[in-house]
Amino acid sequence: MSAGECVIISQLLRRGRQRNPLHTLTERERQILSLMAQGYSNDSICNQLVISRRTVESHVSSVFAKLGIAESPDSSRRVLAVLAYLQG
Repeated sequence: MSAGECVIISQLLRRGRQRNPLHTLTERERQILSLMAQGYSNDSICNQLVISRRTVESHVSSVFAKLGIAESPDSSRRVLAVLAYLQG
């Protein structure tokens, strides 16, 4: 095996080990992100799941953090999170 082949195999193995950040979400976070993707507001999510608004806000913040979506004046974190969910 040549050195070039070893490098390519190494890169493929490394890619395979890279974790999809969606896999780090808890079941509840995935559930909330799914509802966000369906167009539900935080208040609607509260009603759907029978949990407090504060709890929903906490989960949404955690989703943003785990997906590496920082606040930015140029984009909507909610839209970026939903796009990541749909691509995942």
